[in-house]
Amino acid sequence: MSDLKGKTVAITGASRGIGEAAARRFAEHGANVVLLARSGDDIARIAAKIGDHALAIPCDVADADGLKAAIDKAALHFGGLDVLINNAGLLEPIGRIADLAPADFARVIDVNVSGVFNGIAAALPHMKSGGSILTIGSGAATSALEGWSHYCASKAAVHHLNACLDAEMRGQGIRAIVLSPGTVATEMQRVIKASGVNPVSTLEWEDHIPPEWPAEALVWMCSTDADRYCGQVVSLREPGLRQAIGLS
Repeated sequence: MSDLKGKTVAITGASRGIGEAAARRFAEHGANVVLLARSGDDIARIAAKIGDHALAIPCDVADADGLKAAIDKAALHFGGLDVLINNAGLLEPIGRIADLAPADFARVIDVNVSGVFNGIAAALPHMKSGGSILTIGSGAATSALEGWSHYCASKAAVHHLNACLDAEMRGQGIRAIVLSPGTVATEMQRVIKASGVNPVSTLEWEDHIPPEWPAEALVWMCSTDADRYCGQVVSLREPGLRQAIGLS
């Protein structure tokens, strides 16, 4: 999918950060973009700035029926669905296992894992061969970090879910790839900094990459250049990969 003009891209968690940057970047490449998030006012504002090729649909990825209805509406509006970007994710509340309430742990799993599954299940009926399902992963999937047990567990699950999706759908032409962006200058990093928990909180703002970098990586991941990563993880920590994408 080297030419994105006229393609339809649905993005969860599109109200800010990587999701917002991705919506703008795909639109610049001529794609129709569907912004999905709980913050209806925020995605409506972003969609209005992008123009007629953007559609904002409020929804919660943890609500399977609601997300399915949103993606069905998007596919009907634009005549199909070519790319799904599972970007919505939670980290809060940050806390040690002994102190986390079960409901707080469950909410992170509901959004970060079930939300990804819900997106996949809703998107697949609309996708044809060549479609891409891209999911935002994390280095936390393979690193144990104090205070992030829910997040680390959720991202490990997402990485494996992507591999399972690839095993089941590659033969039907569906591309499944995870993007591990590293630390990104988004609101989540402000929350992490304020927590003072684990080494990530010691990083300074200038240590993080801008959200436009993972947005550009997601565009690249829709091309055949990224086919070798199907079922695997694209890590923006790799200098050679950044160079291939055109990031510096």
